[in-house]
Amino acid sequence: MWLRVRGWLPIRVHECMNLRCLRFARTCSGLRGPMAETLSTEAEAASGLRAPVQQNGDAGGVARGEPPPGRPQPAARGVELAPKDGQQATGSEEQASAASQDPGKRKKRRGATGERVVPPPKKRRAGVSFGDEHFAETSYYFEGGLRKVRPYYFDFRTYCKGRWVGHSLLHVFSTEFRAQPLSYYEAAVQAGRLRLNEEPVQDLSIVLKDNDFLRNTVHRHEPPVTAEPVRLLAENEDVVVVDKPSSIPVHPCGRFRHNTVIFILGKEHQLKELHPLHRLDRLTSGVLMFAKTAAVSERIHEQVRDRQLEKEYVCRVEGEFPAEEVTCKEPILVVSYKVGVCRVDTRGKPCETVFQRLSYNGRSSVVRCRPLTGRTHQIRVHLQFLGHPILNDPIYNSVAWGPSRGQGGHIPKTDEELLRDLVAEHQAKQSLDVIDLCEGDLSSALTDSTAPSSELGKDHLEGLVSSAQQMDGILEAAPQGLDTKALAPGNAAEKDVVNEEIDPLCAECRLVRQDPLPQDLVMFLHALRYKGPGFEYSSPMPTWAQDDWQEN
Repeated sequence: MWLRVRGWLPIRVHECMNLRCLRFARTCSGLRGPMAETLSTEAEAASGLRAPVQQNGDAGGVARGEPPPGRPQPAARGVELAPKDGQQATGSEEQASAASQDPGKRKKRRGATGERVVPPPKKRRAGVSFGDEHFAETSYYFEGGLRKVRPYYFDFRTYCKGRWVGHSLLHVFSTEFRAQPLSYYEAAVQAGRLRLNEEPVQDLSIVLKDNDFLRNTVHRHEPPVTAEPVRLLAENEDVVVVDKPSSIPVHPCGRFRHNTVIFILGKEHQLKELHPLHRLDRLTSGVLMFAKTAAVSERIHEQVRDRQLEKEYVCRVEGEFPAEEVTCKEPILVVSYKVGVCRVDTRGKPCETVFQRLSYNGRSSVVRCRPLTGRTHQIRVHLQFLGHPILNDPIYNSVAWGPSRGQGGHIPKTDEELLRDLVAEHQAKQSLDVIDLCEGDLSSALTDSTAPSSELGKDHLEGLVSSAQQMDGILEAAPQGLDTKALAPGNAAEKDVVNEEIDPLCAECRLVRQDPLPQDLVMFLHALRYKGPGFEYSSPMPTWAQDDWQEN
């Protein structure tokens, strides 16, 4: 029941639960007429009521819009108090009481409207771990100094995000999942590869609700990484320490899943359910530590928070670095999380890195780096600011930063212009993977979203859908463990359908990409040593850091 007192905002009388409301009511005593009397009476009556407090902190049924037990039910209209004991309740009150006593009837009424019912979310195990069923999704092969992953089918699964609620699937795919054109998703619907709450999606115009569960089956291709092995440096009951090669991400991210350190250790070394203790950029090599248990992980992370760990890196930079020790304390600001670009800026977070030159060969210097803080790209950004960027850094030694390449923080362009020029440079070199992007990640301002290489022609749509449905049927009918490549020679078309490496809906299958050279996947930044209370691990100095090394 709502009241509006002239000059005041509306108040809900039956929710005036404390003395503050009572004092407010008494201040209205100057008002004349029955309204003031009713307001005072309501507040005094309400002040004596206390809703039972539940363990979760909610005040009974108040938060749900239902009166707690024992509270008088206010009338639907007017300002009179609810009927006292012994009085006959109105018809509307009887209905409300019956509904509160039998919640099943209310659920039945909601279902009768024909609205789509969303099942409650399933409980998921906390943390992220990968087992044999994940490692068996596909396999590796090696070619031209590269580790490659055979294309495979993968289910992307997610619950509906808050910003998607009330929008159609068509809207979500067109605004947030632009790696494929809309015609691809239309074909995927017809092929039965899109599921909502485990039911095949029939129409992309369906509107999403809270707790909706989406499953999208895709044909997945991963970029190649270096064929250099992940070498074990140490292993005990607490930790696993490896020498990570450049170009391999630590854990699944973006387009990488099997070509990651976590999956390589699980598939080739049978080391599973590891907890990364720190991260290295994908292009950075060197010492990488994993905890075997959550308890060890928490203990070492506490040491990291208390700054008890010492980290030492080595890199090769442009020009002759100063012979004396150099300390850089410039703050660093993230320009783009998507592209992964940072720069020195007074609005950034405080940072500190200590540098010491180890050698100079007439063109480039080998420098030891000791980061005292742990910001994203801290070493690389500070070296760029000092005018000595890492020799082959694909981001911070790029012409996109201008003539001075960011030295002294001088960048003669806006952040938007910088990102545009960086992406355009790597797009021209066909090296978007180096900055962890694919064509679908680019905004319409940076790339033509209707490029023919990724668009599915409408005239071929029905044929592709038919082939995809045929493939899905054969794969579902095939026994587990069937090696499709070992099938006896027969119908060539049938072999292509069964082969999981080829998918008629997959745009990537129709592209011919040039493989990167192995040396293009190496950045001259290496994590040389990690030291903490009771442990110290180091890796060998890389070849490019040797005194007699010369650039080809």
